[in-house]
Amino acid sequence: MSENPYAEKPWVKNYDEGVPEHIDYPNMNIYEFLDNAAKDFGSHTAIWFVKNKISYKKFKEISERLATALVDLGLKRGDVVAIMIPNFPQFILSYYGILKAGGIVTACSVLHTEHELAYQLNDSGAEILIAWDNQVEKINTIRDRTRLRHLIITNIFDYSPMAPRNPAEISGTLQFLNLIANTKQDPPKFETNAKEDIACLQYTGGTTGLPKGAMLTHHNIVSNCIATNKWMGSELKRGRDTGLTNLPLFHIYGQTVCMNTIIYNASTIALNPDPRDQKSLFELIKATKPAMFPGVPTMYMRLLERDDLEDYAKDLKSIRICNTGAAPMPPEVLKEFEARTGGKIIEGYGLTETSPVATTNPLQGERKIGSVGMPIPDTELKIVDIDDYTKIMPVGESGEIMIKGPQVMKGYWNKPEATANQIKGDWLLTGDIAKMDEDGYFFIVDRKKDMINVSGFKVYPREVEDVLFEYEAIENAAVIGLPNPEIPGSEKVKAYIVLKDGYQESEEMEAEIKEFCRKTMAPYKVPKFIEFRKELPETLVGKVLRKDLKDIEARKRGEEV
Repeated sequence: MSENPYAEKPWVKNYDEGVPEHIDYPNMNIYEFLDNAAKDFGSHTAIWFVKNKISYKKFKEISERLATALVDLGLKRGDVVAIMIPNFPQFILSYYGILKAGGIVTACSVLHTEHELAYQLNDSGAEILIAWDNQVEKINTIRDRTRLRHLIITNIFDYSPMAPRNPAEISGTLQFLNLIANTKQDPPKFETNAKEDIACLQYTGGTTGLPKGAMLTHHNIVSNCIATNKWMGSELKRGRDTGLTNLPLFHIYGQTVCMNTIIYNASTIALNPDPRDQKSLFELIKATKPAMFPGVPTMYMRLLERDDLEDYAKDLKSIRICNTGAAPMPPEVLKEFEARTGGKIIEGYGLTETSPVATTNPLQGERKIGSVGMPIPDTELKIVDIDDYTKIMPVGESGEIMIKGPQVMKGYWNKPEATANQIKGDWLLTGDIAKMDEDGYFFIVDRKKDMINVSGFKVYPREVEDVLFEYEAIENAAVIGLPNPEIPGSEKVKAYIVLKDGYQESEEMEAEIKEFCRKTMAPYKVPKFIEFRKELPETLVGKVLRKDLKDIEARKRGEEV
């Protein structure tokens, strides 16, 4: 094409009234969100957890005590500290304490296996880990293979009404509550260069099978939170409303939308310690009356399936904004949820590498169901040729999404080649396929070529294949995703395996392979199905053709290929 159809930003004319095209973002440490909230609404509840309330004033005090303690333990500016805690207040307190100390946060999933945890700790260089105490055995197993100098532990009772006054110490660890109680509130003072200083190393999968740490700066996250807040406009009242946090905080979606943006707005974070427990979720909604409910499609679907939904229907009426992403939202689910709760589901799109919000539907203007909306303020998208990113595709035609904006990561931690492959000048190559209509709304057509979506969690085939190749009986393997008929947009992992001579396929062999995988992979990555084959479809140079395997499965389902 000779002209750029995206240069005029066709989405801007569809912005809601009051949503700016451009925002002047402050040069600030994310921690200043807490400073400002505590100054303006110190007595307001910042965190609501199993009926225990932590005010913004108390939140600030605990975080600053932790920051002081971390410095006393030898933390220097720019050092990485790992957090491995589920949705407890301690995750939030630790996140802000680390930033106040000048450190960098890396959040580890509590679902990590020993292998996955050791990799992230070593790759990030973390020497301090703040963890849930039920992870201690796992951590101690790999501790001598890492650089860990200090392990700070905490549990679900530390900030609940049943909190022990003098929690017991465990050998080789420091107790979170004791550390806070015995440390003065004297955090370090320093200047933040928001555009250069890294706030968070958020790990994401890669086609090579090795996760990469996306370097998200303070500017990346601050700008994303402020732009997201501006997008919501008058729907959320500063210092008054509550946001429901049912998404895992170790995920970037949870951190930005369910934590940092809410703190920027000086609102209350209502924490659900077990996102799988829908009964406790309903009770939390009843007790806190949240205005905002960020989620993923499967979460809304599971709520609608409950027999006792009508018993809580009146409580759900408090919800005014529901954000969703990670997978396509079935239109019938969206309509039913809105009809029964009064909330409004806003579909959006983003990546770990974009902090994560890049696009979303408008709250007041035209919402196009099935679309991920339009770019948020100061963000630009364009669709380029899949094979040549310098060629821009016409409106309505599919291609790869490229994103430019203040939320785009600095790069991948210690991976300059991977960074160069993804970032082209000011633009991020996403690998996601989409198209844009004449109104500036974007529609996702396909995901990255081989990525498998298991209920919103990314699984990369090569990562699973690398583990399979470690099993002595396996000669060759390939992994793809199969549609999950129970959850639209989600998939199940299937592995095709060629055994070495001397080994026989059997149910016992299948069970042994799955058990081997469970020891080195998170549960959602373990193949649900295994098919033994004599050979795999390959190119002339020996590359397995996953597309051919997908076509075979499609024919089995009666689909045309």
